[in-house]
Amino acid sequence: MLSPSGMGRGAWWGVVVGLLLWGGMADAAKRSTPKRSTASAAQRAVWRAKAWVGLGSLAKVSTSVNDDCSGLTQLAYRAPGLSLMPERTLPGENGVKAIYRKADALGSLRSAPTPGDLVFFRETVDRNKDGRRNDGLTHIGIVERVGADGTVTFVHRAGGGVKRGRLNLARPDARTDARGRVLNDWIRRRDKRHRGYLAGELVAGFASVDERWGAAPRGSGR
Repeated sequence: MLSPSGMGRGAWWGVVVGLLLWGGMADAAKRSTPKRSTASAAQRAVWRAKAWVGLGSLAKVSTSVNDDCSGLTQLAYRAPGLSLMPERTLPGENGVKAIYRKADALGSLRSAPTPGDLVFFRETVDRNKDGRRNDGLTHIGIVERVGADGTVTFVHRAGGGVKRGRLNLARPDARTDARGRVLNDWIRRRDKRHRGYLAGELVAGFASVDERWGAAPRGSGR
């Protein structure tokens, strides 16, 4: 670089000021460049599910999945290379059972929930219409948060649309606590043969979703 003696003082200061301005602009450009999202698949699923609460139909979001509980979880977790469903489903197997089977094969089932986990329920409907509680896994949702008292808030597609529900593993048969706060929402209505059931009574477990779900596990189609 030329020294001040090799050029006019005014030209020299012009070069210096130009370099300073260029450096400042480069730093500003670096700061303004959006950083790549580091949100996990579970975090994205929770954000999406929360945004859909109140919708009467998933068709308002996408028609590429069934407008039901398993469709909501698949849509919330949709990402390139990730699928909640196994490569093949078994004869007579509903979406909830298929997702649970894949979770089991991956070793993803868990008893203590965290936000973003899948939550499974059993016997929420009389699917085979025989009046007995023998339908197995029938419902699924996404854990939104876990309260200090252990009450789990989850988002699910149920009758009437996408909504929030609550369950409490420590007090599964209690509708409210001493202060009147809801611990468990109703998840199966009372009918002629059965009493109504609370969410905590019919919860069947949880499953975490991570990068392992990008590939079908061995034996997922058998």
